[in-house]
Amino acid sequence: MCDTGAVARGDGRLNHDLIPGEKGPQDACGVFGVWAPGEDVAKLTYFGLYALQHRGQESAGIATGDGEKILVYKDMGLVSQVFDETALSSLRGHIAIGHTRYSTTGGSTWENAQPTLGGTGHSTLALAHNGNLINTVELKALVDEHFGGARITGELARGNTSDTALVTTLLAADEDRTPEQAALELLPKLKGAFSFVFMDETTLYAARDPWGVRPLALGRLERGWVVASETAALQTIGAAVIREVEPGELIVIDEDGLRSHRFAEPQPKGCVFEYVYLARPDAVIRGRVVHEARVEMGRVLAREHPVDADLVIGVPESGVPAAVGYSQESGIPFGQGFVKNAYVGRTFIQPSQTLRQLGIRLKLNPLEHTIRGKRLVVVDDSIVRGNTQRAQIRMLREAGAAEVHVRISSPPVQWPCFYGIDFATRAELIATGLKVEEIRASIGADSLGYISEEGMIGATNQPADELCSACFTGKYPIELPEDGRIGKHVLETLPLTVRTGHDRSVDVDGVTLGVGLGGENALQHP
Repeated sequence: MCDTGAVARGDGRLNHDLIPGEKGPQDACGVFGVWAPGEDVAKLTYFGLYALQHRGQESAGIATGDGEKILVYKDMGLVSQVFDETALSSLRGHIAIGHTRYSTTGGSTWENAQPTLGGTGHSTLALAHNGNLINTVELKALVDEHFGGARITGELARGNTSDTALVTTLLAADEDRTPEQAALELLPKLKGAFSFVFMDETTLYAARDPWGVRPLALGRLERGWVVASETAALQTIGAAVIREVEPGELIVIDEDGLRSHRFAEPQPKGCVFEYVYLARPDAVIRGRVVHEARVEMGRVLAREHPVDADLVIGVPESGVPAAVGYSQESGIPFGQGFVKNAYVGRTFIQPSQTLRQLGIRLKLNPLEHTIRGKRLVVVDDSIVRGNTQRAQIRMLREAGAAEVHVRISSPPVQWPCFYGIDFATRAELIATGLKVEEIRASIGADSLGYISEEGMIGATNQPADELCSACFTGKYPIELPEDGRIGKHVLETLPLTVRTGHDRSVDVDGVTLGVGLGGENALQHP
């Protein structure tokens, strides 16, 4: 992954990397699609992506179709940096899809930006993907089998190393099949997490994996239909929320209306981290408002880990709802302990080492008059490496806090995600090698309490067997490939592995991994 610098989140939340070099859980991607004759679909997509900016900040792109051709505009950067009035005015048509990316397969490069393009001599297809596939090697083999010795063209030939490019190539590989027919044949072969929006010149498609790992919602406009990663994006453009795209469902929207296909039986395993951190607080997932789930997590935390204190504060922004819940349940007053600089974004001015060590103050600064002499409960959503919490606690003590008690609204993160979140490697996860008391000592807190897995899941109002919590438990609901060839850079290293036949697999706690730059590196360390 290329270093894109510190980026302010589109919904006002801060990234976890509050200090330089600190890499927390990075969001998956945001997808958006609209079919609406008579509407300015490019601008609708722009505002939809703006509402989904928190899901990815590396690149952004929009494709539009007018019944005869597809135009794509994409580049590295935030939505507001990539598009201006001139770019949007050039994207005409009645159908559009959009994407805002954080890379989970393939590096952060322009070649891997989405939407991806594929096609035949008769039509073109554009596709945007939120999630991550785990059978990328199988899909690469299907591409090789289809093309035989012929030269591969399109995204793959231009250097795209994402799983999305493979899917796009396979969907558009046979000019005798419509995208609808191709999708119904290909989608059951995909393993892993995917929420797709794709289009040809006349038709909008949306599909969600049988496990429903990543969210995808359907909305209605007066003159059309909309699909988006989160309900908040639908509401931003004035669409009525109809329902979620079901796990294992393909939706097709064209001039004949909307039709639905079931390509696989649903086996719901929604990502619990969407409730903890990823989704916007105003999103609704499976009937549960995310903000309400986070407040309830705070209440559970107060019951599970009470402490005598004077003030409860949340780490902006995702820690605030849980802090409110902790305050409500404990009776300890809630207050603002940090001031956030809402305008911190990309910077090409590199600070000196002295300023780098104080880099967190560029984004957060303690309210000294509020916290001086107080016993604080500091609520955050997760601890990844621990560097951020260590810096925060040091700041609070320097500002005069008498005690700092840290409460975390998720259990210890001990395992990487292969379904669309880019965590640190296992070796970098502080909870992998340390017990709670050791973590407390490492970050310098007076006490530390994590919510229980049962408490976190209970706050979502979802059945435990319909959620994925693999990053906390190591129990992956979608079986990982036996040959271990998974990970972010699997396509970039695949030719070497296949050509030499070298077995790089390694077994850790029953999970086999491969390719040193990808999944193997994530789990091979204790």
